Amino acid sequence: MTHVNVRLTTRYTVVDNRLLQHRELSLTAIGLAGHIQSLPTGARVDIKSLTARFPEGEVRVAAALRELEAHGYLYRTREQLPNGRVVSRTVSYHRPTGAEEVQEVTPPPPPPQPPRPERTRPPAAPPPRPPKPPLPEPTRGTPDPRHTATTLLSRLHHDDPRLLLPEREVRRLAPAVDAWLERGASPDAVRRTLTSCLPAEPLRHPAGLLAHRLTEYLPPPPPPAPPRPLPFQDCDGCDRPFRAAEPGRCRDCRTHRPQQRAA
Repeated sequence: MTHVNVRLTTRYTVVDNRLLQHRELSLTAIGLAGHIQSLPTGARVDIKSLTARFPEGEVRVAAALRELEAHGYLYRTREQLPNGRVVSRTVSYHRPTGAEEVQEVTPPPPPPQPPRPERTRPPAAPPPRPPKPPLPEPTRGTPDPRHTATTLLSRLHHDDPRLLLPEREVRRLAPAVDAWLERGASPDAVRRTLTSCLPAEPLRHPAGLLAHRLTEYLPPPPPPAPPRPLPFQDCDGCDRPFRAAEPGRCRDCRTHRPQQRAA
């Protein structure tokens, strides 16, 4: 058996283990004693009240009360009130006085277990690191090496001297910056994203930090532009302007003029 206990701070009753583990009391008497000890002073504990509270009948409840009275946990007396009514007074004892000492059931200590031989296990290999996501790239062709992205990356050390990048890192990160610009981000917005809220400690890999920000904070692509309307054309039949991809006749001339000629 394993106990799963929680610390109680309200609505609990302290019950002596010698009552709960009594060898001569019945289970009904032990449970009834615990219930009576949880009641406040002045509560009714007569046979009819207890029978109305529990499914046990009057015979079992009365027998349990007699057991508790015989072992010193209850003391019942009858008193006559000034109006002539006879009532029972019950005193509940948390630990009976004058009764025979109750033996507490103490489980025998478990036999000593032989020491288990220590098994030497090889150290577990660390889990493989997930691959880093690739840097974003622009959808158009390779940008000019002297374009805005290269200039922006080369001047980041003006905002923070720790962001002085070597030329090869500038070439590697330039397509990612160009992808930001292609998606509508201004050069000043890209610069603020790369230089704001930097850690206070020394940067061991500034290019890696910039690559992470360019990848994780990439803005969404702009929505597609609405379709352009068709150009205006002059109708060959009535000279009225109408929209069409190529010159020709308007819809009225295509539907009504042939009928008029046939007539």
